[in-house]
Parts: sequence; structure tokens; C-alpha cells
Amino acid sequence: MVKELSLILTLVLIIGALALIWAGWRGRLRRQADVEPLPAVPAALGAPLAAAEGQYVASTTAGDWLDRIAVHQLGLRTNAELSVHPEGVLFERSGAGPVFIPAGRLTGVRQESGMAGKFVEKDGLLVLSWTLGARELDTGFRTRRAGDKALLLEALQDLISAAPQAEADSGK
Repeated sequence: MVKELSLILTLVLIIGALALIWAGWRGRLRRQADVEPLPAVPAALGAPLAAAEGQYVASTTAGDWLDRIAVHQLGLRTNAELSVHPEGVLFERSGAGPVFIPAGRLTGVRQESGMAGKFVEKDGLLVLSWTLGARELDTGFRTRRAGDKALLLEALQDLISAAPQAEADSGK
């Protein structure tokens, strides 16, 4: 009898915890309803300057690595391919829609050791800073092969330095 009560109590606690997680995520979606739609992926992208497979970690509010952006599935961790094109950056995510960041909206790129629940060795993540409407975001990506990181970092730095200002691109 004690074993059955323990099992029932454990199941009730697990279901309660999952319900609270779900309610928190729904609340986050409501609070972020004003986030602008993602830019459309251009019909014709130029040849990739660099590309690598890895993991899309998440997009967060710039400077606040715990504030995931839930809308547009930007807060979901998934396998992805990151490709840098003359027009911008494309994350082809499995299990979620693509994320395209026009070159003019990129504001920086750096290496970090973690964000949004993903912590790795020193400088193990590439973090792209960009604007989506009035919001400044950070998006993390971890390459599958360590050698790909330097290639992507260089291509992203070149793209950012050659891109027009974000204000000119977004019409601010």
C-alpha cells in the first residue's frame, strides 16, 4: 500500500511540475506577443561564405542570457546548420522554422562559454547580436566541429563590417 501511495504522489508531483513549466512558457509567449515577425528568407541567396553544422542554442534578450525569446520558436534548442551569405545569416533548424538575419541587422559577434542553460568550454559558443524591430537579441550557436568556429567567426566579422547600418536596413 505504501509503494502505491508513493508512486501516486510522485506522479502527481511530476504532472504538477510539468503543468507549471507549460504555464510559464505560455505566460512568456503572451508577454512577448509584441515581438516583430522574423525577416523572410530571401528567395535567392548568394553562395555561402561559410557554413557549419551544429546546435542552435537559443535567442535571448541582449545582455540577459536567461530571458529566452519564446515567440517564433526562437527559444527552442535544436540541431541546425548556420550559413553566412552576402545577404545575411541563415539558421536552417531541424524541427523548427529557419531564422534569417539580414546583414544590416547584425550588430556584433563574439565567443562565449554559455547562455540560456547551455554551458561549454571557454569561447565554445558563437553569439550573434542583432536587432529585431526595437529589440536587441543575442543568438547562440555551437559548431559540431571546433575547426568550423574560426571560419564562421571570420566570415561573420567580415559580413558585419561590410554591412550597411541597421537603421538604414530597417527604415528607422
